[in-house]
Amino acid sequence: MHINLSADKRYYSIGEVAKAFGVNASLIRFWDSEFDILKPKKNAKGNRMFTPEDVKNLQLIFHLVKERGFTLEGAKTHLKEGQKKTLDKFDIINKLETIKAQLLSIKSEL
Repeated sequence: MHINLSADKRYYSIGEVAKAFGVNASLIRFWDSEFDILKPKKNAKGNRMFTPEDVKNLQLIFHLVKERGFTLEGAKTHLKEGQKKTLDKFDIINKLETIKAQLLSIKSEL
């Protein structure tokens, strides 16, 4: 899953994150309350501001819950038991998807 957020920003609003994932902001707020791995900062108004690391963790949660069909409890357990291993696999999958997209782009130009 490719999230279209600018790589040079330090913080993203909940609206930007929700739009990037194609979900409601309420789901992002719910996941924030359910998953300890998410640690968004809050600005002076109390609005959540997500770091690139939070976005990466949200991608992982989205992958587990929405794409692989994990329950919330199952996703929490999976993250706690094998967080490093899961993140490594997820990074590899993302890199392979990027390479595939680049190769398809090159192929279409031939």
